[in-house]
Amino acid sequence: MNDTIDPVACQTMTEVRAGVDAVDRALIALLQRRFGYMDAAARIKPERGHVRDEGRKAQVIANAKAAARAAALPEAAIGALWDQLVEASIAYELEAFDRRADQF
Repeated sequence: MNDTIDPVACQTMTEVRAGVDAVDRALIALLQRRFGYMDAAARIKPERGHVRDEGRKAQVIANAKAAARAAALPEAAIGALWDQLVEASIAYELEAFDRRADQF
């Protein structure tokens, strides 16, 4: 994201849009890494039933909401995004687990 300027320095919508696009690319790269951890979890967990862990889900969402609050971001909106992210991660991990099981 070194190719963009700081948001407070933006003077045009072209600059704003370039910054948003750069952040989106960075987020996709981070999501790729996050989903890589879901592949690892599917490889490590001994049983498919271990994929969904409501306690861990609640912890991850609480962590995101606390970080949002500390960053002066909308906590409820971040919590909702993270709920969707965790659910998508669980679905992905289940698919990864099933792919692994199909190999045996």
